[in-house]
Amino acid sequence: MSPWLLWTFAALLSWGVWAILSKLLGDALSPELSQAVSTLGLLPILVPLALSKEAPFRQAPRTGMLWAFLGGIVSSLGNIAYYAALSRGAKAAAVVPLTALYPVVTIITAALLLRERLNRVQQIGLALSFAAIWLFNIQSEDGLVSPAILLALPPIVLWGVSGFLQKLATNHLPARTAALVYLSAFLPVAVFLAVRETWPVSISTRTWTLALALGFFLGFGNLAVLTAFARGGKASVIAPLGSLYPIVSVPIAVLALGETVGRREVFGILFALASVVALAMETPATAAASSPLNPK
Repeated sequence: MSPWLLWTFAALLSWGVWAILSKLLGDALSPELSQAVSTLGLLPILVPLALSKEAPFRQAPRTGMLWAFLGGIVSSLGNIAYYAALSRGAKAAAVVPLTALYPVVTIITAALLLRERLNRVQQIGLALSFAAIWLFNIQSEDGLVSPAILLALPPIVLWGVSGFLQKLATNHLPARTAALVYLSAFLPVAVFLAVRETWPVSISTRTWTLALALGFFLGFGNLAVLTAFARGGKASVIAPLGSLYPIVSVPIAVLALGETVGRREVFGILFALASVVALAMETPATAAASSPLNPK
């Protein structure tokens, strides 16, 4: 097995655990405080990146750094929306697979603004993603607009836009520099939220542990993806594959958390995962032209 594929699997595992930890944290902290506290968990990732000679700032183009920083800000907002969805009682087994569709937003944005083309398999992937959203919608007694899709849409859009900004950033920056700037953007958001929000009288050790673990697994997933790029993996394949983390989180939610899924939800999950796989099927021509996270 190729080293880059092993590191991609490491990212899937890390982000799958991150999704479950988000559910376990629940409403112990507000979504804003969850984002603020979990950012501390990024420090074990940020410090080595900052000290690395492979992530220089002095020669980094300002344009690339701007896109990377904005991407991190948008991603932070997406995380807040994601934590809010799970803290409002939504099933992790329903929300998590839907949020895995965020690459659709990235691909559509790139196609419209950068004139990138989708091959036939990717077009099928888009159709499957829309089918998955429809299946998740109609499974609820609330009608075509169910709480699951309403709560999942904000992180889908925000993370999708963040992915597009990552693409712009890595057109100008080395991968490690882009990652350092991208993750560093979480810090001012965390400080702003920490000052703005009302803190509870006390926070349990369990809550602190879960929140810090959220940040760490988020950061480690990004580090694993960067390593996969460095080991020769194609970004046009790794980026969509990274959103397959429900393969890890959904079974855990069902087996460990005792959550259940209906028939329509099962088909929705299958369609969502199939759509991400289809979106990863780049032809050599489109892969070279539309690599979203091309390391330099």
